[in-house]
Amino acid sequence: MTFDLLVCRFQLSARRVIQFPAGMPGNVLRGALGHALRETASAEDYARIFEPPACAAGPSGLSDPPRPFVIRASNLDGRMVQAGERFCFGVNLFDTHHPPLDPIRRAFAKWAELVSVEDSRASVNLNPRSDRVCGAQVEFQTPTELKNTASPEFGVLLARIRDRVSTLRALYGAGPLEIDFRGIAERARTVRTVRSELTQVRIERRSSRTGQRHGIGGFTGFAEYEGDLAEFVPYLEAAQYTGVGRHCTWGNGQIRVEILNSSF
Repeated sequence: MTFDLLVCRFQLSARRVIQFPAGMPGNVLRGALGHALRETASAEDYARIFEPPACAAGPSGLSDPPRPFVIRASNLDGRMVQAGERFCFGVNLFDTHHPPLDPIRRAFAKWAELVSVEDSRASVNLNPRSDRVCGAQVEFQTPTELKNTASPEFGVLLARIRDRVSTLRALYGAGPLEIDFRGIAERARTVRTVRSELTQVRIERRSSRTGQRHGIGGFTGFAEYEGDLAEFVPYLEAAQYTGVGRHCTWGNGQIRVEILNSSF
């Protein structure tokens, strides 16, 4: 059982000054992609990529399905790119049946000069690891917001990751996870948080459509976990590509995982 995706790296040259405010580079690229897609893509492709409709074949009760991509642009945080200057960012694509790379490439080429696009396939083995893993650190590299919790208890974190991976796989990949969801949740709750250093980050974006302001912040920092983690590490590794929590399509909820101790 695997989670498959396409990892892309875009390099562009700015036609004009582009500002990426702190905490919002993904939101800037979100706006650029959405506007350009409307001009360069068909209505069908625009909806499929940027506003996917609820799908009867997807998970039960899913009214707002995730988009088939995430933006990786934390390297642009707080930068001001001058006209003629090159800049780069990542895009991970989860639709393995109809990867939307060409429409996204054309859209960004409409916004700035396209220098290059590198892409490679990645596959995460979701089966439990054969070695014993009893400690791991999760670094929350960009603001992360998990519904109904202010701290990343492992059971909550794993549940959010598991559901996101399963939903993306169901809508865009090989199908939903065929696992014991309840059993995994119960075992995840036995993993303890032994250390954490977290900082709450407040960020707001203004909707160009409604004029309303929306919070897109969350916590950054790290948490260390102890317990029987061999079953869960593959999901943490998949989440390094998918992100976790709210607004992760635009770069929030980006994590990095480090195994602290394991043995064969």
